[in-house]
Amino acid sequence: MSAGTYTPRPGAAPLPRMIGAQTALETRMLLRNGEQLLLTVIIPTLLLVLFSAVDIVDTGSGASVDFLAPGILALAVMSTAFTGQAIATGFERRYGVLKRLGASPLPRWALMTAKTLSVLVTEVLQVLLLTAIAFALGWSPQGNPLSVLLLLVLGTAAFSGLGLLMAGTLKAEATLAAANLVFLLLLVGGGVIVPLDKFPDAVQSVLGLLPISALSEGLRDVLQHGASMPWGQAGILAVWAVLGLGAAAKFFRWE
Repeated sequence: MSAGTYTPRPGAAPLPRMIGAQTALETRMLLRNGEQLLLTVIIPTLLLVLFSAVDIVDTGSGASVDFLAPGILALAVMSTAFTGQAIATGFERRYGVLKRLGASPLPRWALMTAKTLSVLVTEVLQVLLLTAIAFALGWSPQGNPLSVLLLLVLGTAAFSGLGLLMAGTLKAEATLAAANLVFLLLLVGGGVIVPLDKFPDAVQSVLGLLPISALSEGLRDVLQHGASMPWGQAGILAVWAVLGLGAAAKFFRWE
């Protein structure tokens, strides 16, 4: 046995390993939180099953699930990337968790990267679950899966930026109230369940610029109508992503 066999080697782990460990931790915390599960899994599932089985809203010609499934997928992205992330990060900031993590060997940008990766992992589980339920309800999707993937990634970036901006600038209680209020308002007015053409013309043009509307309508164009790539909606999401992430990076306060 050499003299240096048990010599301590203090120092930080490689950066990819730190990000991977933090991502796994963030994902476990997200999935163990009852409120987060309610937002990310239970509410979208109930809405999909209820409005597909009961003719409450006029969704036009064709099966209701063909209209509803893309909107519910968009809602799932918003619930995880925006509402859930904003609330969780806001309370971590209040309790000093972010301040302590920011002083660890894990760089602050890597911590935010881990949070984003945990959101993506959760969204994959959401999409798989909701897709299976939609198929059981008779969903017949069309379009290019790569277009769907691009829209989901852009939507995640847009909502993550807005969620982190809210969590990094407001008090935790204000973030909790505001995030849930925005969730409810966008659920009603974002084209998720109620078609945008049911609103007055003047309102439609404004609602169409919202990230939830762009994501739900874009997914609907692809999955229901077979469009190749709705570049208009993708552009709106890209603008929201740049503005949200840029503002979050500039104004986020760690304590």
